[in-house]
Amino acid sequence: MTRKQTRLAVIGLIAVFIVCFFYFDLGRLFTIDYFKAQQQGFQNYYSAKPVLTISIFFWVYITVTALSLPGAAVMTLVAGALFGTMVGLITVSFASSIGATLAFLVSRFLLKDYVQSKFGDKLKAINQGIEKDGAFYLFTLRLVPIFPFFVINLAMGLTPIKTIVFYLVSQVGMLPATFVFINAGTQIGKLESLRGIVSPTILFSFVLLGIFPLIAKKIITIIKARKVYKPFTRPPSFDYNLVVIGAGSAGLVSAYIAAMVKAKVALIEAHKMGGDCLNTGCVPSKALIRSAKMLAYAKRAQDFGLNSATVDFNFATVMERVQTVIKKVEPHDSVERYSSLGVECISGYATITSPFTVEVNGRTLTTRSIIVASGARPFVPPIAGLDAISYLTSDNIWDLRELPKRLVVLGGGPIGCEMTQVFARLGSQVTLVQRGTRIMVREDEEISALMKEAFIADGVTVLTDHRATEIRSENGTKTLICEHKGQEIRIDFDEILVAVGRIANTTGFGLEEIGVEISPRRTIATNELLQTNFPNIYCAGDVVGPYQFTHIAAHQAWYASVNALFGTFKKFKANYKVIPWATFTDPEVARVGLNEREATEQNITYEKTVYELNDLDRAIADSEDHGFVKVLTKPGTDKILGVTIVGAHAGDLITEYVLAMTHGLKLSKVLGTIHIYPTMAEANKYAAGAWKKAHKPEKLLKWVERYHGWMRG
Repeated sequence: MTRKQTRLAVIGLIAVFIVCFFYFDLGRLFTIDYFKAQQQGFQNYYSAKPVLTISIFFWVYITVTALSLPGAAVMTLVAGALFGTMVGLITVSFASSIGATLAFLVSRFLLKDYVQSKFGDKLKAINQGIEKDGAFYLFTLRLVPIFPFFVINLAMGLTPIKTIVFYLVSQVGMLPATFVFINAGTQIGKLESLRGIVSPTILFSFVLLGIFPLIAKKIITIIKARKVYKPFTRPPSFDYNLVVIGAGSAGLVSAYIAAMVKAKVALIEAHKMGGDCLNTGCVPSKALIRSAKMLAYAKRAQDFGLNSATVDFNFATVMERVQTVIKKVEPHDSVERYSSLGVECISGYATITSPFTVEVNGRTLTTRSIIVASGARPFVPPIAGLDAISYLTSDNIWDLRELPKRLVVLGGGPIGCEMTQVFARLGSQVTLVQRGTRIMVREDEEISALMKEAFIADGVTVLTDHRATEIRSENGTKTLICEHKGQEIRIDFDEILVAVGRIANTTGFGLEEIGVEISPRRTIATNELLQTNFPNIYCAGDVVGPYQFTHIAAHQAWYASVNALFGTFKKFKANYKVIPWATFTDPEVARVGLNEREATEQNITYEKTVYELNDLDRAIADSEDHGFVKVLTKPGTDKILGVTIVGAHAGDLITEYVLAMTHGLKLSKVLGTIHIYPTMAEANKYAAGAWKKAHKPEKLLKWVERYHGWMRG
């Protein structure tokens, strides 16, 4: 027989067994009620022929487990009731392991090649993890039955784990859970009436059955911790409850929370307090956007009934205003403020020398927990010739005091789009170069198209599907070489802004040396508690991702700090169910939850409701009557799946939907909320009204119409 024919034969044999199982209703034989009804007969047969009884039970158990049929759990209880603790434990332990291994082999024979060939690239990380620590992963799953055992059997068959390893680990890993079930079964077997249910012995057996997963999970945690901490010496006492590395948004919030709950906390920052957000990100960019918008308003003078308007400005003065804004905000994040709150602020480069020690300025700080909030930096792609010139990033663009005549912006993401529009409005001849087929790729296509038109209206040259390959500098002229559909495109420039993304700061301060795991995304790998593979080292902000926003960094910081300080009693999983963000272009683009692209990719069905802002009184009065509110809802209901707003103040307007989604409020609640007239916020209510109008009860309204006619006589 060929391999294919053998597969078909195995599938056919399995199908026959399964069909017979359900057709003849054999499942009724694997119930506690059936066993109780036949218990005396079973006991008599076992007393007369113990070896034969055990043998039959043994092979039936193997068959049920190998075919992944329901009944193994009941059979384990029955084994305890029929054979007693020791014989039942030995019988079930070997039968379950052999049956599980057979299910594992069947899954491997039938499906592994297909699954690995079709999804091998996506399973690469899983395969590597299984090859490295497969035995430990399997042991954890066996010891803590998070997933049904039959699912583990079938899933493991698709991985590279060796068969002998699977069997041995299953034999050992399933033993504790088997014992708990066998013990419970011995007590069930002794029941003679319903009164026996409340006996202390059987109640203890059921309590043990319920709390076993929790106990096992705790044991696994202790085993993992001992394994990872083995190379390090734990200090007998600690100088600090918490040491935070990085004083950006995540670090500041972490230190603030620790200080508020009276923990002793040190905050270490190598550069400036406030991190990127204050010094090179959110604050300076919004200050510059505001100045550029004033120029845009002047150019739109006729939209506001004015004949003309001109603005005389100096670029250097505009950039100095940005620094003034930073200095006004600076006290919020200053050493003085945090010191007054009880945080010990240390300026210097931190090095983590062990899970319990951090070195800075020649000092060694001992600490119970560490939070790494080291942030991220601009990613600079390996473009030939780029290192030979001085180029701009979001870090150093704020040092400019002379407006670039010709500016190239590499990257059509949020940073690239915001700076593209700003410098075009300030008077630069801007060329936006995007490798992808459209800008703002995380948003829906219609939004990308709308923003492209807005940029073109501001005088921007938008080049999509252009791959930057080289930078040449000849005779004092700098030129960017791009490849577009097989052709070479040359773009001369005076300055180039590299805005193609950000990369987490994970190197240079000891993480690699002590063995903190790094994810494939080059961020620090953490679990849902924001713990690294060292249980007392947590992370928050851009260094962990997956969302590189200041407000998400602060959100994560709450979880990281509370878990670090109070995790002994209660831990909290970071909640990413409702994530809002905004790109502060003109018009602004704000979103929370799913958009159409994501819903389609995830095969989530949805209904779309769109309210155009050209219908909104306040938008018309402000001459900002462009854009829309788009709401995605679960089909047939007003449950909100996601909202995208494009228009003036979209970043502010989205908050109402963030609140609604966070607390499970539906569109009907938004519609039933009083909104001040005339405001932009009314757009949210009208969007909800548009959904209501599309779902009005037509049949009921016809009866209502008849009622009113009858009332008129």
